[in-house]
Amino acid sequence: MGYRQVFRMAKVISICNQKGGVGKTTTAINLSSGLALEGFKTLLIDIDPQSNATGGLGIDKGSVGDSIYDALMHGLSLEELIVPTPTQNLDLVPSNIGLTGAEVELVNEPNREQRLRDVLGSVRERYKYIFIDCPPSLSLLTVNGLTASDSVTIPLQCEYYALEGISQLLETINLVKRNLNPSLEIEGVLLTMADFRTNLSRQVIAEAKRFFKDKVYETIVPRSIRLSEAPGFGQPIFLYDNNSVGARKYSELVREFIEKNG
Repeated sequence: MGYRQVFRMAKVISICNQKGGVGKTTTAINLSSGLALEGFKTLLIDIDPQSNATGGLGIDKGSVGDSIYDALMHGLSLEELIVPTPTQNLDLVPSNIGLTGAEVELVNEPNREQRLRDVLGSVRERYKYIFIDCPPSLSLLTVNGLTASDSVTIPLQCEYYALEGISQLLETINLVKRNLNPSLEIEGVLLTMADFRTNLSRQVIAEAKRFFKDKVYETIVPRSIRLSEAPGFGQPIFLYDNNSVGARKYSELVREFIEKNG
């Protein structure tokens, strides 16, 4: 705590990687929660039909009524959808299974790539940071997230072929930048699920730093059972086990993020 709240248009950051199981939703939950616990008013928007960020923040995704789907497809305002979470200063726009159909339904809609950006305008003055948890695919929903964002954070798992497929993601980011959102930048690349006992993790870290240079966060998140358990209890790691290595590492990431963004 102790950081001064500054009211301005929120910075919007997508958390994105088309590969599943890389710590994308874990990062969305814990980075947004960590900033909220430091006193920054923060909103997390779940645009993943799997709704893992919704469940991971203690909201029963089976009982969610109106969701981000209704904003994208039926014109509901985000104000009508925002729900508080157990973490002070952190709000959520939930997802539910209904979002699965949005991919098909959006195809023939006008301004289909800009739906999320259009509905975000009404809440940007209420928050310091807005995070978007994108689906693990290069889908129309992901394009909506990127089009609505100022920047994108890419979680990258420390495993074989970690950078395989990243060229597709970067191509999508560049396409969005050229055609829909010229101000879109890479916020940072977060290395996750590292096992420092292996040469493999060290090799992936070195390769990522060669490829992304200073965009790679100094913080590297190791494999952690406690990080894996926390979503099942509907809690960010700071509430589930604040003494764990996962909590310590995401606290370090939060500090890095604040030093860069203020």
